[in-house]
Amino acid sequence: MTHTAIDLFSGAGGLSLGLQEAGFESLFAIEIDADAAATYRACFPRTEVHQGDIRNMDFAHWRGVDLVAGGPPCQPFSIGGLRRGWDDHRDLLPEFVRAVMEARPKAFLLENVPGLVSFGAYLADVLAPLSELYRIAGPRLVNTADFGVPQSRRRLIVIGTRDAAPFKMPDGDCAHMPSGMVLTGEPLGQANPSKISFAKRPDLRPNPYHGQLFNGGGHPIDLARPAPTILASAGGNKTHFLDLEHRVPGYHAHLAAGGDPFKGELPGARRLTVLESAALQSFPGRVVFSGPRSSQYRQVGNAVAPRLAQAIGVALSEQVLGRSFRRKRMAA
Repeated sequence: MTHTAIDLFSGAGGLSLGLQEAGFESLFAIEIDADAAATYRACFPRTEVHQGDIRNMDFAHWRGVDLVAGGPPCQPFSIGGLRRGWDDHRDLLPEFVRAVMEARPKAFLLENVPGLVSFGAYLADVLAPLSELYRIAGPRLVNTADFGVPQSRRRLIVIGTRDAAPFKMPDGDCAHMPSGMVLTGEPLGQANPSKISFAKRPDLRPNPYHGQLFNGGGHPIDLARPAPTILASAGGNKTHFLDLEHRVPGYHAHLAAGGDPFKGELPGARRLTVLESAALQSFPGRVVFSGPRSSQYRQVGNAVAPRLAQAIGVALSEQVLGRSFRRKRMAA
């Protein structure tokens, strides 16, 4: 038996890809960004995809669908932004609630950034209409690395079900996958020409791979551990990079001993490509991202990690929708 779902703010389809592995068929997706919508269409040629503003869409047509899922824009709540919350025109949490109220699914899945936790009173107020129809679990903070994603990425999850029994969020019990499992010395896909230069005033931390020793927001990746969070603003010097000659630990030790910052570029280093960033998000290799390179990086950074979506989808399938599901790793 296949469960049905609609994907709001679908982006490139990370959420739908994971749910597909858990036995869900995406009937409909809506995404305002044309490049992301094109990527989604290529992944799901049988799904009805609407590229446009969710505020112009009536969801009563989808009444009876099993699941409404989506991650509304995170910029109003992200610690990397101005955090205007409900005063930000990009706050579309109320539109997510409206879509659920109109479609009346058996369950809903809301995903967002951890920064939404500090807007707890507002979140509770927005979700209040749903609490009359659904038993709500969360918000709960999870780390994608605990679900087999080779990237440390904290997310906020809220689940609503029409069951009387409380929904148990899946536990992330996977051993952490090192980023070196998906990254190699050779670039995967088109190389990123953005250089890695030494910071004039480095911010030193105990861990060589933390802090800010180089210009921009990109960090060196420790291949023995999950990668740091892939940013939607990647593409230039906010793209994480590989230290192929293992110079970062030595440079960190030099600075810690009181040495002066180096000048110029870090030898033997390169930025992550779009496809490598996607692999760290657990996207299967068959996904082809549409649009210019900056848009492709943005699509990857904005996406829900498919393996996290799969784990939540399996739990929903088993607990709410009455289907036993055997866990498996997403196919490449």
